[in-house]
Amino acid sequence: MNRTTHQKLARRKARIQKRLARRRWNNQSRPMLAARNISYELADRTRAIGCGGIGAVHLLATQVGLARMIDRHVHVLKRHLPYHESDHVLSLAYNAMAGGTCIEDLERLRNDEAYLDALGTQRIPDFCRRFENDRQIVQLMETINETRLGVWRQQEESFFRQAVIDADGTIAPTFGECKAGMNISYDGQWGYHPLVISLANTKEPLYLVNRPANRPSHEQADDYLDRAVTLCRRGGFKHILLRGDTDFMQTWKLDGWDGAGDITFIFGADARKPMIARAQALPDTAWQRLERPARYQVKTQPRARPHNVKEQVVRDKQFKNFVLQWEDVAQFEHRPDLCGKSYRMIVLRKRISVEKGQEKLFEEYAYFFYITNDRTSTMEQIVFGANDRCDQENLIEQLKNGVGSMRNPLDNLHSNWAYMVMASLAWTLKAWCALLLPAPPGRWQAVHREQKQSLLKMEFKTFAAGLIRLPCQIIRTSRRIIYRLLSWNPWTTTLLRLAQATRRPLRC
Repeated sequence: MNRTTHQKLARRKARIQKRLARRRWNNQSRPMLAARNISYELADRTRAIGCGGIGAVHLLATQVGLARMIDRHVHVLKRHLPYHESDHVLSLAYNAMAGGTCIEDLERLRNDEAYLDALGTQRIPDFCRRFENDRQIVQLMETINETRLGVWRQQEESFFRQAVIDADGTIAPTFGECKAGMNISYDGQWGYHPLVISLANTKEPLYLVNRPANRPSHEQADDYLDRAVTLCRRGGFKHILLRGDTDFMQTWKLDGWDGAGDITFIFGADARKPMIARAQALPDTAWQRLERPARYQVKTQPRARPHNVKEQVVRDKQFKNFVLQWEDVAQFEHRPDLCGKSYRMIVLRKRISVEKGQEKLFEEYAYFFYITNDRTSTMEQIVFGANDRCDQENLIEQLKNGVGSMRNPLDNLHSNWAYMVMASLAWTLKAWCALLLPAPPGRWQAVHREQKQSLLKMEFKTFAAGLIRLPCQIIRTSRRIIYRLLSWNPWTTTLLRLAQATRRPLRC
């Protein structure tokens, strides 16, 4: 950024800080929201949009070659009259960033002249319904992943130490009655059962697989986990960790993954009666007390815990209350039926106190099992690593309610699958914005690194509000499209740095 832009940002930041500075107020005679004389006028030549950050995202998508790759490898249109495949895919991803929550919101953008000018287009498509089979949708995901490799190549050496791949299934319910391919799930919900394969390092969804709701969670997971492993190897990761809950302990694959040499896995195992009997037969000396670290480090002084209202209500109403007393860990060797070798089985034993009101009824043990081929990490580290997989639930929540990729707006399984992939691209572009945000050496490197990590972990709603949905004047000249930001927030500088970085050629 040039000196003039820095000065404008500094002035805007100073003005807002002056407004929000703490001061001693006198008794006010009227409320703060005192605007009265408000009138509306329609501008003739000046045009603006409410999603000014969309230009930086489009620059990024163009710079990494996403549109070019989609048009080269994804072929669902017989003729381009007038749209290409990339127009359909990117329009749906941008719709989520611009505040759209459903397909119908594309019509609002199609009729926004300033939005069309901002993207340098005469018109945008409403949706592509030409995805008709698995092969086409898988090709779209592979094309996005091929572009993802170019983004990963821009990262530092420490980024490639280990890739953590998580797998999970989730129910995507629907209230429709005529959607082909849907079914009823184990808990009575009608809809689909998508499989999510993601990279925990960056929370990027690598593969989304749509299935009827009555299919088991692990169905097709082995195939797509292998695809994710191949992708991460091509990306340059030195080691790969696979994680999943009890549904993903696919015993027919464990020997193959263990024999690869660079793959470690941690999967939950069912607490069956024979497994519990083996845990109970372990001597007392085999158990170690599990001490969990604090969730965060206190920077000033520890504060008193607030009163637990829920627990008090449970006691007052004489409900059963399950209170954790302590946790122990132990281990033993176990060879699953379909495996040719034994693996390390970690047992987590929880002492539970069952209470009713103020009285303790009895105490019991609950057992949790984790199978792994990791022979070097401690038992505690295995348990903590398995628990960290729960963070994938936050990613699934963002895909469902952040970008709305699992709302199943169309009439068949393949169309809704394609919609999931294209809408989830909005979340992927958010991750790429963080990964490509520069943090050059210098006095501000620590601040820039912190911004990069904050952007990577940020919820989609916060990302859209801070970097995308900004009022912006659109000026079209003969050679340029100028985005003139009309407001300031703490993320404006980050947006400008991102836009400047995406104008430079990427490192191959």
